[in-house]
Amino acid sequence: MRRALLVLLSWSALLAGCTSVFFQPMRGHVATPERIGLAYQDVYFEATDGVRLHGWFIPAQGAATGTVFFLHGNAENISTHIGSVYWLPKQGFNVFLPDYRGYGLSQGTPTMAGVMNDIGAAFDTLLARPDVDPQRIVVFGQSLGGSLAISYVARSPHRAHIRALAVESAFSDFRGIAQEKLASFWLTWPFQWLPLLMIDNGYSPLLTVDQVAPIPLLVILGERDLIVPPHHGRDLYARAREPKELWIVPDAGHIEALRTSENRERFVAWMRKQLGVQQ
Repeated sequence: MRRALLVLLSWSALLAGCTSVFFQPMRGHVATPERIGLAYQDVYFEATDGVRLHGWFIPAQGAATGTVFFLHGNAENISTHIGSVYWLPKQGFNVFLPDYRGYGLSQGTPTMAGVMNDIGAAFDTLLARPDVDPQRIVVFGQSLGGSLAISYVARSPHRAHIRALAVESAFSDFRGIAQEKLASFWLTWPFQWLPLLMIDNGYSPLLTVDQVAPIPLLVILGERDLIVPPHHGRDLYARAREPKELWIVPDAGHIEALRTSENRERFVAWMRKQLGVQQ
């Protein structure tokens, strides 16, 4: 009963903060790319409202095929999410990992509008780099980062520089995922209506995913995802317009689809195809 009460109080507090339910930042880094043998650069930049932000730029090993602009999920920071992309430089891709405000070494406190501002500032910073081909950029987002990536790419002033968008374990609707989480526990089940009043749904991916086209979209989902149920990926794919692809990985859980060498090779081949690189 005590645990149930704590869950209820936690959700009530989070929902009272509206979209703060989606941000669980961690300050400080648990490690750097150097620890796993990767060269990298600390990148500091500012959002348009003056918040100082931080990210890592990891150059490709050898000549760069393209650059991956990576948007991570809602918890911790880039020092833990690097596990999702550390293997890409060896495949010939630069990787830029920005941290949203409030995460890692980035200043500020996360809000939905603020984080979208941060993504825009990070992309501007990437385009300004002389070591990045602005015509060979792929946006890749996981979980919350995938949902935000859809909204950003659909409305970005730099769409001409985005050759493809890939999202993994992304949820389709902010209010919808909050309602599902409330419905999954008996004590919070009666409060499923709270997200309708307290969560800003203006950046819902379902509202914008059809605007991603003609930029190619890849939706990746794991059938065993217990955090973001697979129907979210299917809903996004159904609403999107061509060109689009849906990859369903039967044995994968949340953001686990690219943990096998086979799926990594498939992902690299997909990106190279979008960039017009011969296999």
